[in-house]
Amino acid sequence: MNGWAQAADTAGAVLLLLGAAVSLLGAIGMLRLPDVLSRGHAATNPQSLGMLLVLGGVALRLRSGIDLGTLGLIGFFQLLTGPVAAHLVARVAYRTGHVGRAGLLFDELDEQLSGGPGPRGPAGPDGE
Repeated sequence: MNGWAQAADTAGAVLLLLGAAVSLLGAIGMLRLPDVLSRGHAATNPQSLGMLLVLGGVALRLRSGIDLGTLGLIGFFQLLTGPVAAHLVARVAYRTGHVGRAGLLFDELDEQLSGGPGPRGPAGPDGE
């Protein structure tokens, strides 16, 4: 084994450990945080970063074209679907009343759902 391959294997192992640690912190955050919106944040952001680090570590260990393409597709679809799913869960929690609205700084969705004026006031006939 040459020096570059050993360096790539070592970097891959480090990335795997870092990704596992970040994912573990996200899972602990999901258990410890108090409300749905905070848990959705912990479910999405650290998990996405942890997953990318793990995929990077696996890519450095495998180093084959087919494997790299498959890992790229996995990363793309996970980054595409994870935040969207968390957003939909947060929106359902808001609509069903599981979100404490007193803790929100801005509640623009309430104005949209109640039919009231938007954040800039009533819209004119041309939408401005």
